[in-house]
Amino acid sequence: MGAAARVVVVGAGIVGATAAWQLARRGVDVVLVEAGEAGPATSAGAGIVQPWRPGATGAWGAYSDLAARSWPQLAAELAADAGRDPGYATVGGLTVSRDPAALRAMAGDLGSARGTRGWTGLGDVELLEPGRARARFPVLSEEFAALWTGGVGRLDGRLFRDAAVAATGHTGGSRRAGRATLVAAGGRVRGVRVDGDELAADVVVLAAGAWSAQLLAPLGVALAVGPMRGQILHVRVPGADTADWPTVMSLGEEHGHHYLLAFPGGRVVVGATREADAGFDHRVTAAGQRQVLDAALTLAPGLADATVLETRVGFRPVTPDGFPLLGAVPGLDGLVVATGLGANGLTYGPLMGVLAAGAALGEPPPFELTPFRPDRRA
Repeated sequence: MGAAARVVVVGAGIVGATAAWQLARRGVDVVLVEAGEAGPATSAGAGIVQPWRPGATGAWGAYSDLAARSWPQLAAELAADAGRDPGYATVGGLTVSRDPAALRAMAGDLGSARGTRGWTGLGDVELLEPGRARARFPVLSEEFAALWTGGVGRLDGRLFRDAAVAATGHTGGSRRAGRATLVAAGGRVRGVRVDGDELAADVVVLAAGAWSAQLLAPLGVALAVGPMRGQILHVRVPGADTADWPTVMSLGEEHGHHYLLAFPGGRVVVGATREADAGFDHRVTAAGQRQVLDAALTLAPGLADATVLETRVGFRPVTPDGFPLLGAVPGLDGLVVATGLGANGLTYGPLMGVLAAGAALGEPPPFELTPFRPDRRA
């Protein structure tokens, strides 16, 4: 795919907004199209930035390594271009378990990866005996031991997306609201149609999350991605200074991979359900609330008196094999697909936006993307 003078990015979540910003700051004429669907994953996502995957190899290993190296600089560049806070902060993270041996094994894996893969962003790694973790996250149960990793970040996905949209405008890009339809002829995507207006483009970046398959289907392309509903609860702890509280993740299958993280003002986020069969049903359910609250109060019984503020519902774009979709679709020129990060969208989405912008400009990728081919079948 050759260099593009004009690019239309479909989808203004964290992936699409980052791609548009990256293209605009390189002088490309870019239009960011936002449909305004209910339940975009970026708006609902909690925001734990922990991109290190010790056991990952191949493309996933290269992706996670690059994401870990890129995050601080990318956030700083966005803050400068947008002139506003992108919502990223390094607060450290606790991985909790009742099994100290499992945590010791995890610490060993991280130490090995630090040496072999150059993970300078891990920060301090420390095993905390039961009770010590609570000193860092005061509502946590005293029963849990924890592994502390100082380099873990916290992200407000809405702030990051809004900053990327603002930076796109500041660097010459434009924004269009409305549902897009892909326009193709002669085996090539020529642009999009929005509310009857055709926006011509040399390349279209399709970053519409869980809705991406619907947009490609009229062109005869079956994209293997669909929605997984997540219900995420926000509470407020009265009188608590939560600005510097770390993130909390449960290890392995314990409590179903639930997590906690805090933001300033006493806000604590509790998540999350993973509902693969809910489709695009944008509802808060009694069963979903119970699941999240049960896990939250098991991990952090100190939240029992917290005020319930809201429940956010989002549709994560998931693929059958758990790998994202990134790159061109054979036989359909002028298109870059960038979606399918599932529950890792806020962790890995900005890097996907950077890589999608590079693909739109015909730049060689920094690692082999074949396992992420959008036309593969699980």
